Amino acid sequence: MTDSTLYERMARSLVDGDREAASLLAAEGLAVGLSAQDIISRGFLPGLGKVGELWECGEYFLPELIQGAEGMKAAMAVLRPALEASGGGAPSSMGRAVIGTIEGDIHDIGKNLVSSLLSANGFEVLDLGADVKLERFIDAAVEAGADIICLSALLTTTMLNQRRFMDLLRERGLRDRFKVLVGGAPVTAKWAAEIGADGYGENAVAAVRAAAAALGRA
Repeated sequence: MTDSTLYERMARSLVDGDREAASLLAAEGLAVGLSAQDIISRGFLPGLGKVGELWECGEYFLPELIQGAEGMKAAMAVLRPALEASGGGAPSSMGRAVIGTIEGDIHDIGKNLVSSLLSANGFEVLDLGADVKLERFIDAAVEAGADIICLSALLTTTMLNQRRFMDLLRERGLRDRFKVLVGGAPVTAKWAAEIGADGYGENAVAAVRAAAAALGRA
């Protein structure tokens, strides 16, 4: 079997949502001497990208999107030790993200999906959960050395706390330290610009793109 065929099978495992196959193929790639970095960049990331494309064009739905992300996680669990042993470090080169649903809002399905996709795409993610105090976002981001803070809001009332967060970040003199991404059902690109956020994701796949773009890694 050629390397290109193996990379294609890796990509296909994510498109098919086959977590077990993704794990086995990651191990097979290492066994035949492929580098963990190449396995990720040439095998699994193209597959994950295809899953995102199929979801955005309406051919895939939420279950398929989640299965693809879970397959990527399974592959990364196999590849992580090899990355670290080779000096490649942890598979979080895209950056560190703190994410949560903002204060007063207990909805977390969309936030959980964004968190999962960020992780699958190479971000190191600290998920604070739902109903997160504004101060907690900042304290956690400082402590974790985060690059980006992602704020979800599913209600028009709690969406206003995204503005309050931006104000608080400025008051603390930390606005330039972090990129801020906002999202959620009532949130729009216009709202993100109005409050001075660095990016906006209308859905989970778009949120990952926005996070990468905000950090100059698109």
